[in-house]
Amino acid sequence: MKKINIFLDSSALIAGIISETGAAHVLLQLGETGDIQLTVSKMVIEETRRSISRKSADKLEDVQKEIKRSGIKIVADPSAKEVQANLYLMGDPNDVPILLAAMENKVDHLATHDRKHFLADSKIEERSGIKIGTPGDVLAWIRENL
Repeated sequence: MKKINIFLDSSALIAGIISETGAAHVLLQLGETGDIQLTVSKMVIEETRRSISRKSADKLEDVQKEIKRSGIKIVADPSAKEVQANLYLMGDPNDVPILLAAMENKVDHLATHDRKHFLADSKIEERSGIKIGTPGDVLAWIRENL
């Protein structure tokens, strides 16, 4: 049986690393046990490192440890040409590379805390073919499918 593949955006990855409670951390634990596959893009890693160094520099070394521990698969970012061709997918052009990386890697779900750019627009799910939700939403989907 194919593992459920979850793409974490930087908001979900950061939440999972910084807080030891909450759904994002549980997703990291499920990745660690091998129950699910977690996927991020290189851009997500860069955004995560940049944000954690500003907010909680003492947790910066935890980024690499958590990636390794959770078995997170790091995938390539889409090209600038691909991003330009797919700006119609969502309102924020800065998040198009994240959505494209998730689409290109045929993930089952995208976990995010970004209400403004991902969660508030239900058309993004329709256009991308990917279920998008908070880490809590994704956990509920996993429970239904495991």
